[in-house]
Amino acid sequence: MTGPFHPTAHLYDAFYAHLDYEAAATTVAETVRERCPGAASLLDVACGTGRHLETLERTFEHCEGADIDPAMLEIARERLPEVPLHVADMETLDLGRTFDAVICMFSSIGYAATSERMRAAVRAMAAHLGPGGVLVVEPWLWPDMITPPLVRVQTAEAEDLVIARTTRTRVRGGATHMEFAYLVTTEEGSQTFTEEHVMGLFTPDEYTAAIGAAGLDAEFLMPGPIGRGMAVGTAPRSAA
Repeated sequence: MTGPFHPTAHLYDAFYAHLDYEAAATTVAETVRERCPGAASLLDVACGTGRHLETLERTFEHCEGADIDPAMLEIARERLPEVPLHVADMETLDLGRTFDAVICMFSSIGYAATSERMRAAVRAMAAHLGPGGVLVVEPWLWPDMITPPLVRVQTAEAEDLVIARTTRTRVRGGATHMEFAYLVTTEEGSQTFTEEHVMGLFTPDEYTAAIGAAGLDAEFLMPGPIGRGMAVGTAPRSAA
C-alpha cells in the first residue's frame, strides 16, 4: 500500500515548507471546539508527514493519525514519536474506536477521485466520530476553480537540496490528472522523479451531501485555511 507521494516522500516537507501548518491546524481546532467545546481526542486522516498533528497534539489530549503511505508515516513517526499512527486507506478506514474530531486536511480527500469513493471516505471518517463529534474535510478544487495555465513550475530550497517541479494538468472524467516531474539537485548530483496524481473535482454541495448522507449535520465554510473552504459535519449528541 503506497500513496501518490511515495517516490518523493523524502522531499515533501522541503517542498511544502512555505505552508503555515500551525495556522491551518489552529483554524481547524477552533472550528471543532465551536461545535464540540469539550473535544479531547482527534484523528487526522491522510496525515502525511504529521505537520498538522505537530500543532494539534498540543491542543488535544489525545491525537492519532492515519495515512495510506508507510513512507510518509515513517517521517511522521520521527516527528511525533508519542502519537499512534496507522497505515490505512481513507475509504476503508476502520480503527475500532471513535474520536471527538476527525479531520482530513490539505485537499487529501481529492485522492478519492470519484464521487462514489469520496462518499465512502466520508462515511468511513464519520463512523469514527463519537456523539457530538466533528468532521472537518478540507476540499480539493472544484470545477469552477480550475483556471489556466495548466502547465506550471514550482521550486523549493532546503539546506542541502534544490527542487524544481513541473506540473502538467489535464481535466477529464470529473478529475484533475496531474503529472509531476521533479528535478532534485544536491551536492552529490541530480535525480529526477515523476508522479501521477488523480484528484476528483467535487463541488461544495457534493461534500455537504456526502456528509449529510453519513448522518451528520453538514455545512460548508469559506474561506478555510488556504482558500478552498472546509466541509464540516457534526454528529448527533446521542443515538437516535
